[in-house]
Amino acid sequence: MTDTLPPRTRSQVITLGCRLNSYESEVMRGHAEKAGLEDAIIVNTCAVTGEAVRTARQTIRRARKDNPDANIIVTGCAAQIDPGAFAAMPEVTRVIGNHEKMQADTWAAPQLLQGTEKILVNDIMSVKETAAHLIDGMEGRARAYVQVQNGCDHRCTFCIIPYGRGNSRSVPAGEVVQMVRRLVETGHYEIVLTGVDLTSWGADLPGQPQLGNLVQRILKLVPELKQLRISSIDAIEMDDALFEAMAEPRLAPFMHLSLQHGDNLILKRMKRRHSREQAIELADRLRTIRPDMALGADIIAGFPTETEAHFENSVRLVEDCGLAFLHVFPYSPRPGTPAARMPQLEKSVIKARAARLRDAGAAALSRHLDTHVGKTLDVLVEQETNGRLSDFSQVTLDGFDRLEAGRPVSARIVAQDGKKLIGAPA
Repeated sequence: MTDTLPPRTRSQVITLGCRLNSYESEVMRGHAEKAGLEDAIIVNTCAVTGEAVRTARQTIRRARKDNPDANIIVTGCAAQIDPGAFAAMPEVTRVIGNHEKMQADTWAAPQLLQGTEKILVNDIMSVKETAAHLIDGMEGRARAYVQVQNGCDHRCTFCIIPYGRGNSRSVPAGEVVQMVRRLVETGHYEIVLTGVDLTSWGADLPGQPQLGNLVQRILKLVPELKQLRISSIDAIEMDDALFEAMAEPRLAPFMHLSLQHGDNLILKRMKRRHSREQAIELADRLRTIRPDMALGADIIAGFPTETEAHFENSVRLVEDCGLAFLHVFPYSPRPGTPAARMPQLEKSVIKARAARLRDAGAAALSRHLDTHVGKTLDVLVEQETNGRLSDFSQVTLDGFDRLEAGRPVSARIVAQDGKKLIGAPA
């Protein structure tokens, strides 16, 4: 999302990348406003692919062109991993690390804009704790995100993110419950738990609780919460308590899985910890617990050494797992990762395979949407005439007299257009 910066105004934030970045941008926005920071553009970058880094640099140049007098502060994963490259850009005023950006003192310090040191980035691997940060919400009163975990202890061969986020660390359960309760009290219908490697939550806490324990605790201690949602998880790390919690109606029947590929050899070369068979078994188990469960997944197209047969296993995985929502990533080498040193595919091959995988995803989404047509369902209104079902299917609401964001309405699903459902008054 991008905010326009008029002359002499409060600081604005440009967010690139994941939902966790969006959450952290809201924290930064609050810190900057409390500190009275003016005429600054904060660019919160992503580093998940080489294209994400190029986008960050283009965004910075465009921000300077559109706002020649503003201070431009760059943070996020790309800035954490390669602060020197961003500090060398003449458009940039300061580069701030991922840990530093979450500290209120950073934004209140005089040297933020006036100091001679352009780079304010420390060693992210030395960070041992993740503090709770309370924000009022991000999507009106429809839903709010709560960061419960940060960092990652795994080293997938394609991924640079651990070097931008550090090792895994968890927010204690008591603090999470307190944040959830506060957000519910301020009128939020849905809470989304988010993190870099969400299912590793608790491994660094006393007693090593698991994500399922946290979910059950939230549902028990905050009975006023209408709906709890879990963001992307590692397919191999779901614990028994989380499976048990999936039967709770207040836990949204949607799971986004970090699958990455559908071929066992490529999964090994990615240094993933699950097999194709385990992914399919997980999908089946989730649907046994919740027949209304919708599944999404991340899948990479064109990983180094991927043959046509390997790729076809990814295409077939969409149907074998019954995926409804697909995030397709054309492989992009990240310097410093083992995969970048593997034999690379031609860019044209990667592009073509990504397009084929997206086509498979579009067909899967259409099949999923078809299952809702003709039913009367509750739709959580997000803004204007847009909303979502509990399984995250998007709905356009037509013919309603008055819609209040953050509240559910009963809608008769009359059609679908391949991307979203069309709902009419029941």
